[in-house]
Amino acid sequence: MIRFLIRAAIFLGSAALGLWVASLALQDFILTWQGFVLTVVLFAGVQSILAPFIAKMTARNAPAFLGGVGLLSTFVSLLIASIISNGLVITGWQTWILATLIVWLVTALATFLLPMIFLREAVQKVAPGTVNRARS
Repeated sequence: MIRFLIRAAIFLGSAALGLWVASLALQDFILTWQGFVLTVVLFAGVQSILAPFIAKMTARNAPAFLGGVGLLSTFVSLLIASIISNGLVITGWQTWILATLIVWLVTALATFLLPMIFLREAVQKVAPGTVNRARS
């Protein structure tokens, strides 16, 4: 249960970071502070449901496109979050493409790096000597 909560927190954090970076980088990607939390929760929820579904459908019907699953699920998640939430407005096809790329890249990096940063500190607090001895 704790592992699930940690993964959910990391996934929500990476989604928030990805959306925030895209809003800073793209002029036509508007993320309001009033709708930030709802948009992040919607995006992360849709992304966590769609990614495995799209991966399964792609593996079955078009295995050559498996690499694009993350990009496709990010695009669809952005689309659904922008439709449901008033906190996210994306205009222009170039912005949609760049937003998909930026959010996908930042969330992928954050999902990879955040556990190493936060879980290492948690492990060191629980057993400080264990981590350091394992490195030697």
